[in-house]
Amino acid sequence: MPAKQKLCAQLEEKMSAQDFWDNPDAAKPVVSKLSATKSLIDPVIDIGNKIADLDELFEMAVAENETETLADIETEIADLEKSCVRIELTGTLNGPDDMRSCFFSIHAGAGGTESCDWANMLLRMYTRYFQRNKYEYTEYDITPGEEAGVRSVTLKVDGPFAFGKLSCEVGVHRLVRISPFDSQKRRHTSFAAVDVLPEYDDIDIDLEIDDKDLRLDFYRASGAGGQHVNKTSSAVRITHTPSGIVVQCQNDRSQHRNKAEAMGMLKSKLYHLEQQKRDSELAKLYGNKGEIAWGSQIRSYIFQPYQMIKDHRTNFQKGNVESVMDGDIEEFIESYLRYRAEQKNKT
Repeated sequence: MPAKQKLCAQLEEKMSAQDFWDNPDAAKPVVSKLSATKSLIDPVIDIGNKIADLDELFEMAVAENETETLADIETEIADLEKSCVRIELTGTLNGPDDMRSCFFSIHAGAGGTESCDWANMLLRMYTRYFQRNKYEYTEYDITPGEEAGVRSVTLKVDGPFAFGKLSCEVGVHRLVRISPFDSQKRRHTSFAAVDVLPEYDDIDIDLEIDDKDLRLDFYRASGAGGQHVNKTSSAVRITHTPSGIVVQCQNDRSQHRNKAEAMGMLKSKLYHLEQQKRDSELAKLYGNKGEIAWGSQIRSYIFQPYQMIKDHRTNFQKGNVESVMDGDIEEFIESYLRYRAEQKNKT
């Protein structure tokens, strides 16, 4: 707590400078970091205050023999215990990048139209989760499926611990259901992969990219975005030749803005690639995604012949498929945070 409070004071002092808002792009990460830090500090202070209040109330209730008040205190203590568990889980988000915003991608895998539809279902599930948690998200790029759904989509997600929480979802997600595209109503298995990349700011990255190493392609945006977006070549694709990394953005009407956003994504990917080379643990996190097919899934979503969603890493499972597909995935994330913390303690 003292270290977090000191960081909070430093960030607030930086924000109080007269010229702080002169550069909104530089100001935004500071505001995000302050918000994330406060989300750790405030609940701890709040619980401390509530405990002090309950302590006084308890003494009065005992002195006056107020059984009703004692019963209320017991209920409030149970609520405080739940709050303590949530704080403990948030405390596991202590990685160097866990506080950051992130780039969140979904890619359809083996299964053709089925998998494209499944990727679209996952997109809906996660956007509902973002809304539940008041995360802001922006669509950077989307490739529709040939017949239905999406082949791939990339979102920018902003909010406290966006990367830390969503990194729990990295891997292959498997769906088993009666296919709506099969006239014989047979059961099909589909796959889609989720990938998450922390967003780094220029201030955090000491990285120079040679313009000679870049190939820029401009094209018309394929998604819905109004007549202007679709009639002009505002979408930008950047290929970094030495690494083979390709990024693209069609979010904005401005070609210049799309290029700037794509460059930010490219820098984050290159920086992350360098980190992977130095950090075997992080390399494992992203390397275990494997092939987007059978045998590599982290979670299975069974709609038929029974209903169950199970995480194969933690063995946590839920039978309420509808609520999960409506964005209620917090328990899966929490169970994996506990599992990840246990694995770290073992090593």
